[in-house]
Amino acid sequence: MSEFLPTTLEEIQQRGWEQIDFLFISGDAYVDHPSFGPAVICRVLESKGYKVAMLSQPDWKVEKNLAALGKPRLGVLVSGGNLDSMLCHYTAARKLRKKDNYTPGGIMGKRPDHATVVYSKLAKKIWPDLPVIIGGIEASLRRFAHYDYWENKLLPSILIESGADLLIYGMGEKQVVEIADYLAGGADISTIQYVRGTSYVCDDLQNVTEQYVSLPSYESILQDKKLLANAYKLQSDEQDPFYGKIVIQQFATRYVVQNQATYPLTEEEMDAIYDLPYCRTYHPSYEKLGGVSAIEEVKFSIISQRGCFGSCSFCAIHSHQGRIIQARSHESILREAKLISELPDFKGYIHDVGGPTANFRHPACSKQLKTGACKHRQCLFPDVCQNIDADHSDYISLLKKIRALPGIKKVFIRSGIRYDYLLADKSNEFLDELCRYHVSGQLKIAPEHISPSVLKCMGKPGKEVYLKFMRAFNKKNEEIGLKQFVVPYFISSHPGCTINDAVELAEFLRDTGHHPEQVQDFIPTPGSCSTAMYYSGVDPVTGKKVFVTQNPHEKAMQRALMQYKNPKNRTLVKEALQMANRLDLIGSDSKCLLRLSQGPQGSGSRVKGKVLQKDNVRKDTRNSKLRKR
Repeated sequence: MSEFLPTTLEEIQQRGWEQIDFLFISGDAYVDHPSFGPAVICRVLESKGYKVAMLSQPDWKVEKNLAALGKPRLGVLVSGGNLDSMLCHYTAARKLRKKDNYTPGGIMGKRPDHATVVYSKLAKKIWPDLPVIIGGIEASLRRFAHYDYWENKLLPSILIESGADLLIYGMGEKQVVEIADYLAGGADISTIQYVRGTSYVCDDLQNVTEQYVSLPSYESILQDKKLLANAYKLQSDEQDPFYGKIVIQQFATRYVVQNQATYPLTEEEMDAIYDLPYCRTYHPSYEKLGGVSAIEEVKFSIISQRGCFGSCSFCAIHSHQGRIIQARSHESILREAKLISELPDFKGYIHDVGGPTANFRHPACSKQLKTGACKHRQCLFPDVCQNIDADHSDYISLLKKIRALPGIKKVFIRSGIRYDYLLADKSNEFLDELCRYHVSGQLKIAPEHISPSVLKCMGKPGKEVYLKFMRAFNKKNEEIGLKQFVVPYFISSHPGCTINDAVELAEFLRDTGHHPEQVQDFIPTPGSCSTAMYYSGVDPVTGKKVFVTQNPHEKAMQRALMQYKNPKNRTLVKEALQMANRLDLIGSDSKCLLRLSQGPQGSGSRVKGKVLQKDNVRKDTRNSKLRKR
């Protein structure tokens, strides 16, 4: 059995180490699994001969706790965890969450807000002479000036706030080894300003000798919100490793410099990372606290690739993992499947084989590994590119091999299917395989909305594509004699979504018979195109103004319309329909969203128009103000 990385001074001494090379400070509990970034980075360094110790969720209120494992020889690595620490703490309504899935027992408050910043400052205070290097999703997506939804303000680069020496953006395995080797060779951290996939701070640009792109400064964006949209567009155009330039942003008298993105990992490099000796569970010290629930979603799942060319506006995965797919070999994945099948609590079910998008197993087209992804063209939006390689045969072959392994009863696909990409495949074989073998009765997909104007802002395919897939899915299940259903996910209050668009979605849900139990308000997380829209009111892609609702009450109305059948939402639904001037949807007709036969307000008869008009007068002033927004 694999051995956990040392987490205490005693465990370090048991290994016979006098001093560790790197201390890794994480905002998450220690879960030694390839789905958890801190574990991956530490295991990669360990495989290169470095002595690494993990300090998880130290009590930041007591400074000396960060020095509990001793001073490292080469440097301190800091990550907020698998999620942005603010997203871990707060909901879309800016309320404190009840549970932290990345903490033992789900206990809240074991990490600070802006964990990367807090840990980095403390590490610098304790060891001023040691390099402090930040990475992970929180650092990666906050590397430029960004809007923080929970604080409701524009923040500078996390490099400026944290005082860190270097920031690793993206997945980080290549960069961290290169940096470690330079440090081990005696290089000063202040001179390591040339590693791809990193950012640093400098006082002047005299050492930047290559061509670069300048973003609007932090101070200028504070003066004009629309410039955040421009900044997002400029930096996102330079994220491709094959043609992207250095990107620079000024903060007062200092500059944040982002080097070009790291090149995609080869199949051999991907295999080497995922073949490392992970323990595949949380540290045993957490058992008495109730364990770490985040492992449950991934314990019996396999990451087969990374990257995403879907490029949805509200998602920042393509900013973190890149648009070019990097995949593991069948052999590596089968080795992991065998390991999973031997786990004592494995019941025969592989929960997922995929990545950000399950059916993206290879680059979108052959040219991407030579010249990069197209700079001003998305692979699937507004239409599927004519050069797309939508062949699913490799994925089908892989799934068949996993299904054939001893001890495996079923292989599910839960990480999401891009149905527009599936439909672009000239063969129907994958849909047949999917329905026959890989759906657990319900297939979760994410159309996100159905209004054309909202979908345009989201970068998602049109309603007709979703309906085409629905017809194909239902026809295939009827053909093979299975009763299986699609569970669609939708987002409310996304930039571009007016109350009329929300009503249109509610009507669609009514007509298709979908009644979502849970709905998701749009959360403007750092680093996404949609967040830039939310803050600036401008679409970074088109440069045009976009309707954005930041009014909590109107957001509540949009959310209520998606669950119009819930009696608790009647008042909000009624107000929303009045605001949209859709009184035709209030009554006893089968097409009405607000049925007057429901609840104490209705006795089964239609309310007369005069009553509705009287109610409208009371809300006219308020609704007109909301419409102007």
